[in-house]
Amino acid sequence: MTSAVDFALLAVFIPTAFFVSVTPGMCMTLAMTLGMSIGVRRSLHMMWGELIGVGLVAFASVVGVAAIMLNYPELFIFLKYGGGAYLFYIGIQMWLSKGKMAIPEDFAASQKTSALTLATQGFVTAIANPKGWAFMISLLPPFINSQLPVVPQLSVLIGIILFTEFGCLLMYASGGRTLRHFLQKSGNVRILNRIAGSLMMGVGVWLALG
Repeated sequence: MTSAVDFALLAVFIPTAFFVSVTPGMCMTLAMTLGMSIGVRRSLHMMWGELIGVGLVAFASVVGVAAIMLNYPELFIFLKYGGGAYLFYIGIQMWLSKGKMAIPEDFAASQKTSALTLATQGFVTAIANPKGWAFMISLLPPFINSQLPVVPQLSVLIGIILFTEFGCLLMYASGGRTLRHFLQKSGNVRILNRIAGSLMMGVGVWLALG
């Protein structure tokens, strides 16, 4: 029976997808920042929002929606500038040790940022980056065998992308948590807030101007 996927192409795609995911970018920086400020467990809410966004971008890139988005960049304006400004605002609050995202002096204090808010941050960051769309357009088509059914191939490719993306998000968030624990021991919570806030502001500017 003929396979629905090309395993030779998959053998090349898997390390390619991992390299793309592990490369530092907006989403990975956001994961590290949230891992630092609210911990890995709470950061999972951002991650599933980001993964939905990445899956949507990957699917749309194949079916041609991305071509429309790239030809009409004004469609990105609200998400880019609105999302970027919001992340920048959160970064300022964290830098000043204020707001729900700021790391409290008492590390056992609960964080009040809602799961939906965190998921929205991840989703907007994933879909509002034109470079992400352009990259998916260039990445996915070469790994689709035109002689085989498209739907099974696309399902497998997107599954691989989401799996590797999630693994890398966890890795970056864990790195942020490690830094948090390191600075917690010396009591430098204000410094930690300023590092996390600066990173968050950087993601906001990156999103708006990228």
